Amino acid sequence: MGVEGCTKLMKYLLFCFNFIFWLTGGVILGVALWLRHDQKISNLMSLEVDGAQTPTSFYICVHILIAVGTVMMVVGFLGCYGAIQESQCLLGTFFVCLVILFAGEVAAGIWGYMNKDTVSKEMKNFYDSVYDMAISDTLNDSTKKKAVEKVLKVFHETLECCGKDKTTSVFSVITSKVGFQDVCSSQWTLVDCHGKIDNLFSEKIYLVGIAALVVAVIMIFEMIFSMVLCCGIRNSPVY
Repeated sequence: MGVEGCTKLMKYLLFCFNFIFWLTGGVILGVALWLRHDQKISNLMSLEVDGAQTPTSFYICVHILIAVGTVMMVVGFLGCYGAIQESQCLLGTFFVCLVILFAGEVAAGIWGYMNKDTVSKEMKNFYDSVYDMAISDTLNDSTKKKAVEKVLKVFHETLECCGKDKTTSVFSVITSKVGFQDVCSSQWTLVDCHGKIDNLFSEKIYLVGIAALVVAVIMIFEMIFSMVLCCGIRNSPVY
């Protein structure tokens, strides 16, 4: 159409980066949906003891990722179409959307870094409360005690661990063997659940962090290219 030379190169570079941006949005959406339906996490998040449910902060983050991935796909398509059509209006709208997304990503990144241990800490606190109830001598209601032990067993079987730390791991295996309770397997002796919880959620958070970094780099290049192309279209003699 109207642009030539370096500006035309910027047009196709912007289209390529937007296509990558669109694909990245699809990947983020896919990863978020995978995290939302991950079997281990789903098993833990569905647990409930005495009216208290597992913390939902992790799912809040996942739902935000689903929204971000969807918006990225829409914005990426807008950028691709605007670049091919050489539309100043579409490119301007695309640039504004990118700025808003970038600002939101930076804010979310800062918040996420400051609260990176919150999810695992909340889950460990919930596990500790269930564990303490399960081994407590004051829990006389047999029905309630069985329900608590069932929840604790789901934790252990899902994460393949036993106890808060090495000491309680050995203690729980011994009490299970003598028939005091049935929540631990001897194959998980010395595998503490605190460490397993940290590993489970830390791995997921690192995936999110890597994805956010890649997206941020792509967005910076897209903002530069979109402004250069927009200025080139404005100065083109055809327009």
